[in-house]
Formats: sequence, structure tokens, C-alpha cells
Amino acid sequence: MQWSPNPGKELTRTFEGRVWARYPVRTHVVQPGEDIAEVVRQYAAPHLQQGDILVISEKVVAICQKRAFPVEEIQPRPLARWLSRFVTKTPHGIGIGSPVTMELALREAGVWRILLAAAVAAVTKPLGIRGMFYRVAGRNVAAIDGPTPYTLPPYNRYASLAPKNPNKVAQRLADELGVPVAIVDANDLGVEVLGASHGLNRALAVELFRDNPLGQGSQQTPLCILRRVG
Repeated sequence: MQWSPNPGKELTRTFEGRVWARYPVRTHVVQPGEDIAEVVRQYAAPHLQQGDILVISEKVVAICQKRAFPVEEIQPRPLARWLSRFVTKTPHGIGIGSPVTMELALREAGVWRILLAAAVAAVTKPLGIRGMFYRVAGRNVAAIDGPTPYTLPPYNRYASLAPKNPNKVAQRLADELGVPVAIVDANDLGVEVLGASHGLNRALAVELFRDNPLGQGSQQTPLCILRRVG
């Protein structure tokens, strides 16, 4: 198969002096409730070789687990509307800065934990200490995604939670495929490995995904095969 990078990305990247290829794998538009294992079997498994690593977008796993929701089906409570007003918006995404995504945060972490996180952030942010809200609220809240115009329809009108039991999902797939598997949350702000099979080098996965070689739009490439070359 002739591999090519997504537009604006490079096919290779270096980690600790060694060159790795990042092969984006195109799929159909995955629907809520589909089996992520079947998606991987159909599109990635035929191309895997010994020594490869399979990386999967956290969003497609969340979709398969029915943890992505049309925004019109999410009814924010008054508390969600009020709290979302105090979240800093950035060009990289709304995070929980909308009533819809704040509502998901309240459901995921619970009202009291979110209120505690907000109180801690209110005290520490003026002191120049940032990121305390998510430290208290938890990683699952930090991974909540809101709708974005560049995401492939219909998911440009969806909000999603983090995948459930990502380490378990990654290990189950690795056992079947015979290669390490990582589930990553990658965007312009950074990369985090949410789930990984035993023995996976998380630092390698993070470094090779610094520029997010996956495609969320018309590329339809929620899977990526990492392969050492040269």
C-alpha cells in the first residue's frame, strides 16, 4: 500500500535518533455503538507488521462506546450555564467553556467535585497557578470535547466524553492484534495517552503525535500505524 500523510503533516518523525513513519488509516464514518475492535480489524489489521504500534483517536473510541452526544440532546442545567461563563476560551477549542460541555462535566465528575475544582481555580488562578481546575476535576473532564466546525459531520455537532476504561480497551485490542496499542487525545494544545497496552512506550507515542498526524475532518483517519523505518 502506498502511504501518504494527511495535508500539512509529515509522514515521518524522529524519536531518540530513530525515524518512525506515521501511517494514517482511513475508515468509514464510524457510527455510535459500532465495535471498535471490528473497525480496527477491517482497516488496520491487514497492514500491521511485527514491531508496529497502533494508535487510535480517543474520539472514535468514545463514539463506539456511545459517549458522544448530539448537542441538541444535551440540556444544560442553570449551574452549567453559569459555570461555563468563567472558563477561558482559546482558539484551540471550547473545552468545557460552553453550557453543553459543562453539563457533561457535571454528569461525569459530579456537582460537588466540579464546584470544588472551580473554587480552587478561583483562588489559584490570580496567583499565576494555572491548570488547577482540571487537576481537581480529573482527567476525564479535561478530555471532554465540544463541537468544532472542522470535525467530520455529523460529529461537528456533537460533544463527547473521554473513552471509558481506555487501558482495558487498548489491552484487549493489543491481545488480538499482537502489537502495542495506544488511545490518544491529541490536539493543538498537546498530546496525552489516555489508554495503553502493557509495555507501550508512552513517551514515544506522545512525541510522535506532537503535530497530531490524525485527521478529524474529511481525512477520516482516526487510526494511525507507527512503524520504525530506516
